[in-house]
Formats: sequence, structure tokens, C-alpha cells
Amino acid sequence: MTSARGRFAPSPTGDFHLGNLRTALYAYVFARHAGGDFIVRVEDLDRSRVRPGVAERQLADLAALGLTWQGPVVYQSQRESLYEDALATLRSQGRVYECYCSRREIREAVAESLGAPHHAVGFYAGTCRELSTAEREARRAERPAALRLRADAAEVGVADLVHGEYLARVDDFILRRGDGGFAYNLAVVVDDAAQGVTQVVRGDDLLESAPRQTFLARALGLKAPSYAHVPLVLNPAGQRLAKRDGAVTRADLARQGVDDAALFLLIAHSMGLLLDSGRDRPTAPTRVLLDALVAEFQPAHISREPWVFRAAAL
Repeated sequence: MTSARGRFAPSPTGDFHLGNLRTALYAYVFARHAGGDFIVRVEDLDRSRVRPGVAERQLADLAALGLTWQGPVVYQSQRESLYEDALATLRSQGRVYECYCSRREIREAVAESLGAPHHAVGFYAGTCRELSTAEREARRAERPAALRLRADAAEVGVADLVHGEYLARVDDFILRRGDGGFAYNLAVVVDDAAQGVTQVVRGDDLLESAPRQTFLARALGLKAPSYAHVPLVLNPAGQRLAKRDGAVTRADLARQGVDDAALFLLIAHSMGLLLDSGRDRPTAPTRVLLDALVAEFQPAHISREPWVFRAAAL
């Protein structure tokens, strides 16, 4: 294993659009720029949202852009014993408690506590943290318990390579849902550590989760990775790019005559890279372009501004 290791970890809930592919390319060049490995992990824990065949199409899209990865693709659904072990460790530390709150109850509790210190929208108010034994037994009869991490509003800072220092208070977030499924924050921390991931590059909509994951890694005695949260791709209305915006997937664009090399250049140009490689080279080998992209890439030059994609301009 090299000293640096990056990853791309999609969820197989829908085909990649340009925003997903752009983030994957950023993750790849970050890892290669650091002289490290690049791995792919499929985050398929939430089986209710996984769609058949999507993971295979996602991997095919990555390969079509020339991305290669070390080792086999790892699927989170095959790693639940690791999450059980992590949960047992946290239980032994007295950091886990049962929560019976519905989403409505959480929203109401948050609304009531907005004027209290450390509380913000989305910050769990700790309703179930100190329930008595009798209260827990009564709530168990109403609904299955989720499991939360006792964080006690710890303040955690993350040095993000794009956004700089990001400081936030960590709430008592979910480790295991009421339906028995492991939560994203637990699984991603365990997997990144188990796979030797040293850098996490992902969309900046996930920046607020970095302090939670750093806190959890420390609680488990694991080394937290470095973070780089890159800007999203938006539609002309300033909304996050989605399938409804027209030709936004690789397959959509191919039907409009945009081949893989041209797609690669479109994304590279949006990153401010390979600007001297014009669209007059649509048949250039993607491998050559990818090597050039890595050679030109400088993390310090990443813009914090989102890329606004206009399908009509193609």
C-alpha cells in the first residue's frame, strides 16, 4: 500500500450524471497527484434505494473515462460484521443509546431548541439521551429503537483542502436506524479506516458530515482521513443537477454525439484544466488525456464555485 490512498464511493441508486462523474474525476486526480492508490467502494447498505444494474453501469461509466482502481470493488452490504464490531466498541465505551424519536418529533424538538446553545437545524436535541428505564420500555412498545452516538455536542474542526478550516458541533447522530440498517456515518468511517483511505474527496454538500465522521473515527481509535469537498454541478436555475435537467448522463450525452473523450474534456474544462485541449480532438485517447490531467492538476487552484451546466450549449 502506498502512503496516500483516495477513493470514490457511489451509492447505486441511479445512473451517474455529470456532477457524479466530475467528483469521481476529482477524487482520482487527487489520489494520483499525491502518488497514491485510487479505490472504488459501492455504498449499497440502504437496500430499499438500491436499483438493480445501476452499480454495474456506474463502474462502466468510470472505466469509459479511463479511471482505473486498485484491487476489487468493495460492497458495503458484504461488510456488516465490521460495523457490528465498531458498534460493540462504542457500546463498551458507554457511547451508544436508544432513540425512539420519529422524524416529526425530531423536527419539533429542533424547532423548540433553536434558541438554545449549540443547536441548529438538523442538530438532534437529545430527546432520548437520558430516558429512564421505564420510559425506554414504554417507547419500545411504540416503535423499534434507533441507536445514537453520545457526542455531547463536542466541537470538532476539519482542515478541508478546498474550504479551509471548518468547525462544527457534533450532535448525537444515528449509528443504526430503527429498521436495523447501519447508518452512513458509521459505515463510511469504518470502511475508510479498514481500506487505508487517507484522503476523502467528495461533493461539498457533504462538508457538514466531516466533523461527525472525524469525531467517530477518534472515538473508535482510528485515524481520520484528510478531506477535500469539491463544488457541485448545478443547472441554470442554480439547483443541483439532476436527471430532470435533460442530457446529463454519459448515455444521454452519447445519444447526442458526445463521445467519451469529448465528455472527458468537457469535465476537465469545467475544472479549469486541459484548456488547450479543445473539442477539436474528440477522438484523443482518454488515457493520454487522463495522464495530462493528473500532471496539470494543482489542489490549491480548485475553485469553490459550482459549475453551471447548460445542456443546450453542447
